[in-house]
Amino acid sequence: MITKEKTKEIMFSLGADLCGIAGMDRFVDAPRGYHPLDVLPSCKSVISFGCRFPVGTLHCSSDIPYTRVRNSITPKMDAIALDFCIEMEKHQAICVPIPTNESQWDTNTNRWRSIISLKHAAQAAGLGVIGRHSLLITPEFGSMVWLGAILCEQELEPDEMKEPLCNHCNLCVDACPVHALEGPELKQQVCYDYAFGDDKETKVWKISCHKCRDICPYNLGCQNTIPERV
Repeated sequence: MITKEKTKEIMFSLGADLCGIAGMDRFVDAPRGYHPLDVLPSCKSVISFGCRFPVGTLHCSSDIPYTRVRNSITPKMDAIALDFCIEMEKHQAICVPIPTNESQWDTNTNRWRSIISLKHAAQAAGLGVIGRHSLLITPEFGSMVWLGAILCEQELEPDEMKEPLCNHCNLCVDACPVHALEGPELKQQVCYDYAFGDDKETKVWKISCHKCRDICPYNLGCQNTIPERV
């Protein structure tokens, strides 16, 4: 029987910077069809993990570094998840990886969703807390972290959930150029249509806006050692 400690040791050895575990009792509010048990009926634990995203990409006057790092980190996360599941099987623990950047249309709520919410899984597993800007904020890295998740048939000891970090200062709400954060939920399509797409001049697909992430007082976390810009 694999332990919680060994589970995390495997995850960190594969390159994850954060790892936490949640039990099924923390997903009671999951949308219909997007509960871990809707994906893996035998699931008893959700293992959430995160990889640090370079802070320097926020400081660039070009959109390309942020875009390319985001596009590169997605296959990295998926590779970690796949290798983790293979390693766990060596310890007789059956696991299923959740794609890091793959969504489908939920006709019940008219929203794009991953087959389980990676942000809510991370919050349930104690990695951090979802802020007003709808991004996960972690003590170690703020919102500069990308997320992945694994469904596991073995019941593992869960981690404690984090206390709230966001103080709802609404700086992100005011900074959004398309007012996508003014309601209780992010206006997904409004945000995507503005921030993602082809540059008409350079003919390059890019992410042209991350103002909600830039302005957040906690976007580097409360334990980050990166020095402030002078």
